[in-house]
Amino acid sequence: MSLRSHCTRWFALCLLSSSVLAASPDGVVAVSHPAAAAAGARMLAQGGNAIDAAAAVQFALNVVEPQSSGIGGGGFMLIHLAKTNKTFIVDSRERAPSQASADMFAPDGLPMPFPLASTSGLAVGVPGTLRGVDTALTRWGTRKLADTLAPAIELAERGFRVNRFLAADIANDNGRTRIHPETAAIFRPGGVPLAEGDWLVQPDLAKTLKRIAAKGPDAFYRGPIAWAIVKAQQRTRSDLGESGKGRMTLADLRQYQAVIREPLIGHYRGWTLATMPPPSSGGLTMLQMLGLLERFPLGDAAQGYGFGSPKTLHAMIEAMRLAFADHAVWIGDDDAAPVPRQGLLHPEYLKTRAALIKADRRMDTPQAGDPLPWESSIAVQPKPSRTKQESPHTTHFSIVDRWGNVVSYTSTIEFTWGSGITVPGYGFLLNNELTDFNFVPAADVAEGNPGANDVAPGKRPRSSMAPTLLFKNGKPVAAYGSPGGATIINSVLNVTLNLIDHGMSMQQAIAAPRLSVTHAAGKVSCEGGQDFMQPRFSVATQDTLRKPGHTGLGEDGTDGCQETIGSVQAVIIDPATGIHHGAADPRREGTVIRVRP
Repeated sequence: MSLRSHCTRWFALCLLSSSVLAASPDGVVAVSHPAAAAAGARMLAQGGNAIDAAAAVQFALNVVEPQSSGIGGGGFMLIHLAKTNKTFIVDSRERAPSQASADMFAPDGLPMPFPLASTSGLAVGVPGTLRGVDTALTRWGTRKLADTLAPAIELAERGFRVNRFLAADIANDNGRTRIHPETAAIFRPGGVPLAEGDWLVQPDLAKTLKRIAAKGPDAFYRGPIAWAIVKAQQRTRSDLGESGKGRMTLADLRQYQAVIREPLIGHYRGWTLATMPPPSSGGLTMLQMLGLLERFPLGDAAQGYGFGSPKTLHAMIEAMRLAFADHAVWIGDDDAAPVPRQGLLHPEYLKTRAALIKADRRMDTPQAGDPLPWESSIAVQPKPSRTKQESPHTTHFSIVDRWGNVVSYTSTIEFTWGSGITVPGYGFLLNNELTDFNFVPAADVAEGNPGANDVAPGKRPRSSMAPTLLFKNGKPVAAYGSPGGATIINSVLNVTLNLIDHGMSMQQAIAAPRLSVTHAAGKVSCEGGQDFMQPRFSVATQDTLRKPGHTGLGEDGTDGCQETIGSVQAVIIDPATGIHHGAADPRREGTVIRVRP
């Protein structure tokens, strides 16, 4: 039976291509894969709310985008409840096990090679996705966990056609799906990588999801599945030996709990943003960039600050460099070491940092600033930490239901294919989230450095995820977010600027080419290689950026904007009409589904 037949059997819906903006007074889902979007719409059609739909989408993504997220990983679910006008976040980020230590990725003082560390059990954090979804359903959902698992079970049991994105991630995995035999058996049967159009059935995963549906989340965090997780993460790469074995115990799994957090609130040109606080760096760094850019007249073409102009792009590049300099030093798990969030966003601190941006020249590599004068509760001094490789393969989706409840949800298993370890007999991949910690400890008692992102027992590693909700006059008007490792922050920034400063519709804001810098040294990545990315960053504009020394754009006279950055899925609530819209990103198989009354 085809995917479209499945959708038709489930409910009457309208399936739109990524280039179409869907409008409805009822529920809307915007997801990176059509089968997962259909799972969410199925919940809405059955009378469920946005939280129910989010659970179904997340479980379905485990089946159809296994390289990006799943029950072996974690995430952040931002929820807005229309009835109470309250916004909060369910934090299901993975935790370091109780036996973790600050030097475990540098046992002899030298950092392990990332490709080896990230594909060994040592990298596996205690997974939180299932506990987080169940927590949200129990508190605010209307459907049972088993109901939300049903679409994913069907997809795993009956199969689906491999799309070009999954096929490309298998073919170009740098060996990640070949290292561990259970993973190779699923995605490279007989040694041959699955290709676009192949039919993928996952009976072990279906069995696991059925067990969870029947027995609840404790079937995952206790008993045979928990035992299998612990055993699987004891695998190591031969070059690492015993030091590469994971440290998770049955007690770590049994004790895992999701955390309910207040969102981080920021303001930009009369708009309000609610986004993810630490342990994610995403929201804080994105709000800091907005604060740095607010003194520039972005959007005013008469002053040279129109979309894609050299002045606009230069200001964005410099703001990103400054914010990532602070990001590398100050942000980690706020529960383990205090983060100076008030100081980093204080107007006076931002004023001193923004003064470093000069319209006529590129700044030297900026160092982290000192926000502590505006943060009386913390007394530490900064020390830079290593910037690690991050994968673009996370996933994000957004949902609004007929009652106006909104979910913006980013989830991940960290690198593409996570650790590459599939739990034998259970069919799901384990994360490599612990490689988001500093490999070499940065804490220094003499310097008063707390080691904000050093490994510690029970600690959550720093993330870049930034699910975001945009408000006007106290009412939510849009929810969006993106995958993309450190580029998540810049994808969300680009879309926000496109909406507020450049007056674009959400679909235009998503399709427009993006600019990204994820390090203080300032190597620029930018888009323009696909037809929908309009208006382009011209070669003349790129040459203007090259002159002061911006790097990453290639040779003079060439088009250096050929990257693909992020995949933003969004829902919009029209404040004037109350009509709900959706917009999906054509960078992946972005899909908007509306449920007809």
